[in-house]
Amino acid sequence: MDGTETFISHLIELRDRLLRSVIAWIILFVCLFPFANDLYTILAGPMLAKLPKGGQMIATEVVTPFFVPIKVAMMTAFLGTLPYILYQVWAFIAPGLYAHEKKFIVPMVVASFLLFGCGMAFAYFLVFPVVFGFIIGIAPVGVAVMTDINKYLDFVITMFLAFGITFEVPIVVVALAYTGMVEIKQFKEGRPYVIVGAFVIGAIFTPPDVVSQIMLAVPLWLLYELGVLVAGWMLRNKSRERWEESYQPMSIDDMDKEFDRIEDEQKNVP
Repeated sequence: MDGTETFISHLIELRDRLLRSVIAWIILFVCLFPFANDLYTILAGPMLAKLPKGGQMIATEVVTPFFVPIKVAMMTAFLGTLPYILYQVWAFIAPGLYAHEKKFIVPMVVASFLLFGCGMAFAYFLVFPVVFGFIIGIAPVGVAVMTDINKYLDFVITMFLAFGITFEVPIVVVALAYTGMVEIKQFKEGRPYVIVGAFVIGAIFTPPDVVSQIMLAVPLWLLYELGVLVAGWMLRNKSRERWEESYQPMSIDDMDKEFDRIEDEQKNVP
């Protein structure tokens, strides 16, 4: 009966924390709703900046001008409440973790959130201007580039996810090395395959121009190298901490007891 009551209490706590997260998301979305069009304008800034004079984006469906900015506001609200959502998740699982697990997970979660944001910022400020400039620049003479706002949103989300996940590579490397699933030596030996895989991923998730592929592949490779360096540093610290924990200097009383024990053993020797 106690086990059943504990399980039910955990479910109730999970429900409450999920409800708090959803409420926080809805509240922020309601606050951002009046600025939905402005948020989309900011999101479309890299494309609008590259359009020729007089160029504009279009909406090919009746409800698109309304729903697309709403989607942007919802995604912005989710990103804004993500730290609070992660806190709720952490508060739910933390009581069941050991101290060393908490010490490892907290920095990893914070670093994951920051790295994903850095990946999105990298795509928005560096990759988008290059990609859109290339696409518009190769348009044939007489062809007006007018992108549908819904198609543009889908493209931007794909690129954000691609670069955000790419920037999570150090977290994956560190987690695999720290848990002992993969050794640092194996990461170093797999470097050539990682480089080839990075360019393959760049070719899949970016438009068909060499520059944007390189702008995804090179950071992916460099972040892999960063993850290997951080993992090596963490493992060295982990080994040192274990050695310090295992090494317990003897007190004077313990030394006296040890000497007495040795003397007693020597007296008993025939």
